[in-house]
Amino acid sequence: MLQWKGAERMGKNLKGKELGPGLSQRKDGRYSARFVTSCGKRIEKYFPMYQDARKWLAEARLQDQQGDVGCVSLGMTVDAWFEYWIVNIKEKTVRPNTVRNYRERYKQNIKRLIGKTLINDVKPMHCQMVLNRMTDDYAGSTIRQTLLTLYNMFQSAFENGIISSNPVTKTVKMPKPIESKTRVLTIEEQNRFMEQAKNTANYPQYLFILNTGVRTGEMVGLKWEDIDFERGIISIRRTMEYRYSVGEWHIGPPKTKKSNREIPITEECAAMLKELKAKLDLGRYVQDEFKEFVFINRKGTPTKNSTYDANIVKLTNLANIENFSMHTLRHTFATRCIEAGMKPKTLQQILGHSSINITMNLYVHVTDDEKIREIKKFEEYTRKMA
Repeated sequence: MLQWKGAERMGKNLKGKELGPGLSQRKDGRYSARFVTSCGKRIEKYFPMYQDARKWLAEARLQDQQGDVGCVSLGMTVDAWFEYWIVNIKEKTVRPNTVRNYRERYKQNIKRLIGKTLINDVKPMHCQMVLNRMTDDYAGSTIRQTLLTLYNMFQSAFENGIISSNPVTKTVKMPKPIESKTRVLTIEEQNRFMEQAKNTANYPQYLFILNTGVRTGEMVGLKWEDIDFERGIISIRRTMEYRYSVGEWHIGPPKTKKSNREIPITEECAAMLKELKAKLDLGRYVQDEFKEFVFINRKGTPTKNSTYDANIVKLTNLANIENFSMHTLRHTFATRCIEAGMKPKTLQQILGHSSINITMNLYVHVTDDEKIREIKKFEEYTRKMA
């Protein structure tokens, strides 16, 4: 039997045990969780497990108290829900990089199409439209990020009683994107670029990535304590990036657990690092908060990602090659490793990937130079057969 306590009912399970305000068990075995928002709206959800019902009820009550979402949900736009979701839920529970990705995908691909739509009016066809509009201009990985953003933001709205169902259903599918070729420098392009970069301030950084394959943020976050010259090892323990929104540097853990790794130092890389250390020991200017870091510019601070990319544009113009980004240097390192005969499993560990499939699918590419060499091998073999 149900008893009411204030605005919420006191319920029991099928064995007669009292479950607490807002909780009860139905005849079909499912557990009901119900509460009334601060503006008088009744919200109810059903769960197969009691623990899930109790957890949802506690979280929903807390969010109602903090943000009063229930009072405005009937007239809430997708824009309004996204802003509430990202600030009050995601920024407190996921990595900053993930929040940044959510914001970018929403701003670039979701907002202009359905941002002003009432959240209760969004249907699967609207979500599919967002994805379909991306096929001509975006890679499959970016479209998938948009799909995840749509699913997660609407799933959270459903779990909090804002909408009756998640519009990102099984009918919403990944469209087939136009295949895009990942930019990798040929050996000739690499040599021409590095020749132009030789006398510039960022030459050590370009050389470092081409010898280690690290991500830009991992390079920026590298400290002298991470380099063991005796063992010939570099330890990747953190990543660092400049947050323009708050005007400060942010330090965090590497991208994944596998990204915490040790990388052997090549002789060329070791010589460059020792030269940088010698300049530091001679009294090169470094701001106090950055004294532990390896790659510091003339202002005594780390260099921002945007500055690296701007400098690359100048250098590629001088070298008369197609422009590329800092990440291309990581792609190029990986490709040179495979060309040199490195085992993919070893490359996976050096790059810090969680699976061998990521290494093979994303970072290993057959260059035109390699194809020509292999065809020549085939040609020589067939000549011997004649």
